[in-house]
Amino acid sequence: MPTLPREQPDPPPTESHRARRMAESFGVDAQRYDQSRPGYPEALVARIVAGSPGTDVLDVGCGTGIAARQFQAAGCTVLGVEPDVRMAEFARARGLQVEVSSFEAWESGGRRYDAVVAAQSWHWVDPVAGAVKAAEVLRPGGRLAIFGHVYEPAPEVAEAFAAVYRRVVPDSPFNRPQTRSPLDLYQAMYANVADRIREAGIEAGVGAGAGTRCFDEPEQWRFDWEKSYTRDAWLELLPTTGGLTQLRPEQVTEVLDAVGAAIDSLGGAFTMTYTTLATTAVRTDAI
Repeated sequence: MPTLPREQPDPPPTESHRARRMAESFGVDAQRYDQSRPGYPEALVARIVAGSPGTDVLDVGCGTGIAARQFQAAGCTVLGVEPDVRMAEFARARGLQVEVSSFEAWESGGRRYDAVVAAQSWHWVDPVAGAVKAAEVLRPGGRLAIFGHVYEPAPEVAEAFAAVYRRVVPDSPFNRPQTRSPLDLYQAMYANVADRIREAGIEAGVGAGAGTRCFDEPEQWRFDWEKSYTRDAWLELLPTTGGLTQLRPEQVTEVLDAVGAAIDSLGGAFTMTYTTLATTAVRTDAI
């Protein structure tokens, strides 16, 4: 939820991988997170699988396994890496193999993968160290795919949220005015991810010395879609977002009451416009 008055699922600051307190807050209610958060476009999953040399997938920051289960359904064998033990336990209960660790500290034990994916989680990973680690565990021709959602709620819903959030949490950094749309901000963030992949590739020289590129030129993918929400469905999702996971219960209630009233004024439902952005790159054969 980085750009008010609009609601976003996760913050895009350039050093959000250092904001561990927020990163660890999403496991407070893992079941609600899993049930309310949207999945990812099937076209995105299919394109990643088709563009990888095999079906062994490493899911970085797998959370409760939302994306991982989609890759499993597409015929992949998936290992999740997740630093929050609460999220990891939930994912394991849903049939996913998970190892508890940050990606930077995770030990691969020589294992190699055809794809390394990060769904709505790469901003909690050091962007250069993460790209280096991905290159180390990918097979030649393996694909790194980093992706997440940007969304635009109905203006009435966004404005109601912004007003109550400013009142309830006046000192929050999320209240800073933004001059760019959420989509513009996130497109810039994913372009920055591509830059860090290029930088890591040049600096790391994994197995081949400095100056060797670890990845081919990154690509930017975009998928536009819509999802309808009832009042109850949106109010179920909203407490799982970064701006609310650390609030006191009475503050969350005040926010939900205001947003719920706004949705009621629209007839009890609205349609959300989603854009799923991805930065993806293929590991070179040279390293």
